[in-house]
Amino acid sequence: MFGNGYFTTPPVVKNLIIINVLFYMAETILPAGVSNSLISHLALFPWGSGHFEVYQVVTYMFLHDWNSFSHIFFNMFALWMFGRQLEYDLGSKRFLTFYMVSGVGAALIQLLVNWGELQYLTAQLNANPMNGELFARISAIAQSPSVGASGAIFGLLLGFGMLHPNSVIMLLFPPIPLKAKYFVIIYGLIELFLGISGRMTGVAHFAHVGGMLWGFLLLWWWKRKGTLYY
Repeated sequence: MFGNGYFTTPPVVKNLIIINVLFYMAETILPAGVSNSLISHLALFPWGSGHFEVYQVVTYMFLHDWNSFSHIFFNMFALWMFGRQLEYDLGSKRFLTFYMVSGVGAALIQLLVNWGELQYLTAQLNANPMNGELFARISAIAQSPSVGASGAIFGLLLGFGMLHPNSVIMLLFPPIPLKAKYFVIIYGLIELFLGISGRMTGVAHFAHVGGMLWGFLLLWWWKRKGTLYY
């Protein structure tokens, strides 16, 4: 599957992994006050919450849930697994552009979804100001930032599926082989369903879909310009 050496790691993928791991170590090793400060300043807070800053659409993707080692482990494993081949395919500069566009695009979609939800709930609260449950839901959304490279990683999955549609991926659960193009379609539909249905809360499903959407649009644009063929 990897024509440039299975265990080699090109520079952008390597440095992205290093940066993510360093941030995770800072979150887990440094005093709690420093860790909380990283989250309060660099995580992605909903637009209109009073905590949002423009730079967060970039910085959020280098933070992870410090209480869940699996969060950063699986993100970095997917970055290493799929990002290497994409960096060889696109070149380091264009791969970094693709990664960042997917991650920032995911943040924009998440901001839009959170803003719409806050607007809807606020309108309901204005009509029924004594509803404590609505107030609690609004407060929870406003105080719940998004962190993680997952949006950018989903862009990579989409990119790998488009550039290598017939490559076979061995799933873990269930342990069956599946062509990349089908894997991407199935995974994308699952994330979209979970986002719309509201199941599996605590996960930014729309950000995942957003990363895939922006990754698709960028690859489509490059193909249209004639700078990429697949």
